[in-house]
Amino acid sequence: MPRDTEDRANGRPRTVAADGGSRTETVGGGTQKVTTDGTTLRYADAGDPDRPTVAFLPDAGFGPWSWGWQAPALAGPYRTLVSATRGTGGSDASAPYGVDRLAADLDAILADAGVDRVHLVGAGLGGMVALRYAREYGRARSLVLVGAAPSGDDVDDEALARLHPSADDRSALRESLSLAFSERFLTDAAVGRDVAESIVEWRHDEDARGDALAGHLDAVLRFDAGPLHQLQLPTLVCHGVDDPVVPVGAGQTLADALPRGRFEPVEGKRLCYVEHSAAVTDAIDGFVDGVRSR
Repeated sequence: MPRDTEDRANGRPRTVAADGGSRTETVGGGTQKVTTDGTTLRYADAGDPDRPTVAFLPDAGFGPWSWGWQAPALAGPYRTLVSATRGTGGSDASAPYGVDRLAADLDAILADAGVDRVHLVGAGLGGMVALRYAREYGRARSLVLVGAAPSGDDVDDEALARLHPSADDRSALRESLSLAFSERFLTDAAVGRDVAESIVEWRHDEDARGDALAGHLDAVLRFDAGPLHQLQLPTLVCHGVDDPVVPVGAGQTLADALPRGRFEPVEGKRLCYVEHSAAVTDAIDGFVDGVRSR
């Protein structure tokens, strides 16, 4: 990655210091909603609508808080959309939760926003949705996949479950962050501890619960990307080198199998894109800008 991020401060309207770029609440003043398949979905829309659109798709169970570092930072050069996956962040909790349904939800959001071409940035389950969307729909121009796997067979189901305890149990949420962040980050009194406590609250407020969470996790484990050589979009694959949920080798394999794939390892675990947010933001910006200039 181009640089570490411990020289910048993360924040939200509820400001929090961390090691990356500014963190701003992703579903707030710019919140929009659309109803599809009888389900009301929320998404945040920011930036100039005449600029290229970058849409951010959260990982399984996570609310839109998880893209609160990258999306605001890129809302100047781009128009940014951050979806609240069904069952999270104020979107209705309504089955089904499979990848096909989530890809259709994404298309409904893009249609509602009037977006014809989009650069998709997805973490984990969001990356799987991006892969499916690129295969089945025509709006995607490029993909950035963070911690994604080409198949549910590549996912450690026990680690995935431990990362997602009940969103009502703050103690368990706090413990689960050991799978998301390095010990160094979590024990940094000036940075990690404050961020970790804030994330516990954001997860409590926005993350999936009950059947919605179970549906998200099942969607991850059942996923199969299909023949990757058929996907011709430029793709950047970023992956935490110590990710306990999807091993880094699966990310490398995914990038190698995509005709226009490129692999970027990131220090850290499942939420490496938060721990090293500025570096990942720079990588996304540079990649999308390069696609635009072709």
